[in-house]
This record gives sequence, C-alpha cells and structure tokens, in this order.
Amino acid sequence: MRSNKPLPIIEKAEIIDIANEGKGIAKHEDLVIFVEKVVPGDVVDIQIHKKKKNLAEGSPILFHQYSNKREDAFCTHFGTCGGCKWQNMKYDAQLSFKQKIVLDALTRLAKIELPELMPIVGSENTKHYRNKLEFTFSNKRWLEKSEIASDESFDMDALGFHVPKRFDKIIDIHQCYLQDTRSDELRNEVRAFCKEHLYTFYDIKQNTGLMRNLIIRNTSLGEWMVIVVFAEPDMEKIELLMEHLNTKFNFISSLQYVINQKKNDTIFDQEVICYNGLPYIHEQMTDLNNKQIKFRISAKSFYQTNAKQAEVLYHIAGNFADLKGDEIVYDLYTGTGTIANFIASKAKKVVGIEYVADAIEDAKVNSEINSIDNTVFYAGDMKDLLTDEFTLINGKPNVIITDPPRAGMHEEVCKQLLKLEAEKIVYVSCNPSTQARDLAILDEKYTVIKVQPVDMFPHTEHVENVVLLKLR
Repeated sequence: MRSNKPLPIIEKAEIIDIANEGKGIAKHEDLVIFVEKVVPGDVVDIQIHKKKKNLAEGSPILFHQYSNKREDAFCTHFGTCGGCKWQNMKYDAQLSFKQKIVLDALTRLAKIELPELMPIVGSENTKHYRNKLEFTFSNKRWLEKSEIASDESFDMDALGFHVPKRFDKIIDIHQCYLQDTRSDELRNEVRAFCKEHLYTFYDIKQNTGLMRNLIIRNTSLGEWMVIVVFAEPDMEKIELLMEHLNTKFNFISSLQYVINQKKNDTIFDQEVICYNGLPYIHEQMTDLNNKQIKFRISAKSFYQTNAKQAEVLYHIAGNFADLKGDEIVYDLYTGTGTIANFIASKAKKVVGIEYVADAIEDAKVNSEINSIDNTVFYAGDMKDLLTDEFTLINGKPNVIITDPPRAGMHEEVCKQLLKLEAEKIVYVSCNPSTQARDLAILDEKYTVIKVQPVDMFPHTEHVENVVLLKLR
C-alpha cells in the first residue's frame, strides 16, 4: 500500500555538483538529491518530490545563498522548456563542468591510462548557434500554473517544443534564442496564419488534426529551408499555406512539405515534396587545405546543428589524424560525408561507411560538387561491412576516424577495429560515457594519446569529445 506520508524538506543544502542531465546535486546524510533550476554553489531549501532508497529528486523552495557561478536566465521559457537548462550558469562555469563530465566518464568508466585532458574548446556563439529546429503543433498547449489558477478558458493550440517527460504537451514558443531570429518570424507567421484560417492542430493521442510539424533549417550562406509536415492530405489548405509562405518570405531557398499520416513524427520514410526553390540548401566550410568546400543538405540529411563549431571540431579531428597525403582513411558513421570530404585533400583515399542509404547518396553528391575524386562510400551495417573482403577491396586503413551516434559503437565494430590494426584511430563522440565504454575495449591494443573536449551546444549539458588513439 502506498504511503501518504509527506516527503521532507531539506534545509540549507549546498549544491555541490551538476549531473549529466543538467540537474544540480546536493547531499544530505546518505541521500543524494538531484535538484532542478540550481547552480553549484547555491544554498537552498529543497522540497523532495521523489525518493527511492538513497536517491531523491527535488526542487528549490528557498534560496539562502546564490552561487557566484549563477547569472540570470535570458529566456522566458527557462525551467519549462527542456532546452538550454544551463542558461542560468555563467558560460565559463558551463565549460568547466563539461570538462569535468568528460574526465569523470573516461576515468570512472574506461579505467584506462589517460593523458591530461586538453582544455575544452568553447563555442564562439552561445546564442543563435543552431542551424536546425523542429517544432510541433498541438491542440494540448502547456498551461502555466498562473493560467490554471485563473480558472479562465484559453486557446489550447500551440506551436513549439515538447514539455520534458510530457509527450502530449507543447509549450507555445514565440521567441527562441537557439536559431537566427528569422526562425521566430517564420514560426510565428505559420501559427498566426493557421489560427486565422481555422486549421486544426495535431492531437497526438487521437492522430487527428491537419498541422503536425514545422522544420526550419538555415546555413551561414543565408539559405533557408522550411518543411511543413501535415497529418492529412487536405490539398486546398496545404496549397493556401504554402503559397502564403512562398509569397511572404522571399528569403526561403527551399520550401517543402510532407504529408505524414503515421503515428510517429519521423519523415525519413515519407515523400518530401518541393513546393518552391531547390530541394536542398548549401553549407560551406574551410577544409584542411584551407579550401572552401560546399555541402548539400536535403530535407533528410544529417548535418551538425552548430555549423561554425563543427568546422572547429573537424579541424581538431583532422589535426589529430595528422595526414601526410599517402594514407587510406576509413570514415565510420560518415553520414553525408562531412568529415570524409573535409579531410579528403590530405589523404590518398577516404572510405566512408554509413547505415543510412540516403545519407550515402548525399555524401557522393558532396564529393561530386567539390570535384573530390578520392572518396568512396558504402551503405550498410558497420559490423557486417568491415570484413576481410572489404579491406582487400578498399585497402587496409592507416587511419580510422569514427563519429558514432550517442549509443557509441557496437561491440563487434570495436572488435573489428582491433582486428584492422590501423596505426591511428580518431574517435569523435557526442557521449563521453559510451565513448569510455568503447575505449575500454580498444585499450587491448591502443593507447590514448590526446583528449580534446569541444562544446557544440552552449547552455546544455551535452559535450563532444575527440580522442586520438595509437596502436601499441
């Protein structure tokens, strides 16, 4: 039988650290407490919400002392929206804690010999740094406590972001600091037009309603892609909205739409229809030979969402590889071939491997439009492709660059890398914990030479890390 005993209030607890998911950490006797909306150095009274054995979750109800690492949050949605959880912390403190996250993961989980970590590379832009945002339409707008308490009736249609842990509730976003301000213009105009013309907003539980998602992408070249996702094939209303956007925003380079009637939001298995402009936009980077190279980004293409910092990241990876021009390089999890094409001018041959077939087609195009002729690309499961026959056809790699998703590399892929015995492995990771797990496997034959954390996502707990390994 569930106890109705009220959960305690912990008084004057000091926030001593920060957890990977962005919550502060306090300790009280044998209890470890994860606290939202606090910064290490704060001293607070904590209302416990959940408790299980020696772990608890809570929120601050009274501040006795504010941390010198704290600053005012700049976004009105802070604390409700799931993004930018660290915006109440000074940026130099954010970088310090991200460095610590990497160090803790590698020492605690990998348990291997490590060099001293290089200082984390911060992002030049800490606002408006993203080049892609995805918004959701919903007829279940998240109501603030003051709205609920007023007992009034409210317009429940919303266009914005999901509330953390509430798949059916959307925060209506009018200003977001993640993308260029034109993103706000586009989103707010789409919402206003749809409300004015009585378009129905999506109900995720019933799988009904016309308006489902809005995807906005932009590049440093000033190109914009807008993809409107509809849940019903109402062509009259679709045409009306698309023509309105086409007429009102002449800066849109690629205007597209999707009719997605499935019960999930992914569009990778859906037809994307180009309403106006080209079905892609372009981004540009300076490669290892100081040459400008372009990347074509289509609706389904993956591209690093902080483009400016991605160039910094790829230069670090390229410098770690230290290519002389006669190497065969395997680029694992190549995506649309960004790293492969970025380093191609310094290598004899680059072999890109990626699970998603559409991404490989983009990778080939990206080589073609840059007149790069020393790359080859393969689509398929990494652990199945990396065979003796594959290396016989493509040559034994001198260098392997791997940039896996957050889940890291499959254990069988790690074992294949041990078998290939490339002289160097450059491991780019967006998750130090899974990277640490993989490094522990590679430790059988490799020594970690360099570790370079990179901040790609200011005001979040996420951190990239680049590791150089050499064959013993």
